[in-house]
Amino acid sequence: MIRLRKLQEKDIEGMLEWMHNPRINCFFRFDAANMNYEKALEFVSKESTENRHFAIVDEQDEYIGTISLKEIDFQHRKAEYAISMREKWHGTGVAKEATEMLLSYAFEELNLHRIYLNVLSDNIRAIKFYEKCGFHFEGEFKDDLLLRDEWKSLKWYAIVNDKKA
Repeated sequence: MIRLRKLQEKDIEGMLEWMHNPRINCFFRFDAANMNYEKALEFVSKESTENRHFAIVDEQDEYIGTISLKEIDFQHRKAEYAISMREKWHGTGVAKEATEMLLSYAFEELNLHRIYLNVLSDNIRAIKFYEKCGFHFEGEFKDDLLLRDEWKSLKWYAIVNDKKA
């Protein structure tokens, strides 16, 4: 059984674990490998109405990962989805459960209509996960980003709340 809660300083060690993992951070657009405790503390401590970041935790309150709604636009009722987890929790079903919880929060409590994401086109594992969670492919931006001296394409996905406005 998992739950979502506000990120706390005690989660930083677990956050740095996935940020510094080259098998995970190779798919990030930010320089996670050079993230340090102070920068992570600033992230955890920052309050915002446009961004909601949650810790995914188990029954013992052990930090599993971070799941977020970013760039929340209440006028157009949409937000960007993001998730990242410690490697030992990959493949356990926890990410899907946390995603379902976050989508329920987004659609039912925040009254959002559309949740979208973009993913590097070569991140096949993540793409399969997003599709399994019900996100639908909307298009691809070819050679959209120059990361580590290589052009990368982005695939865009979204899930729409099918309830009436």
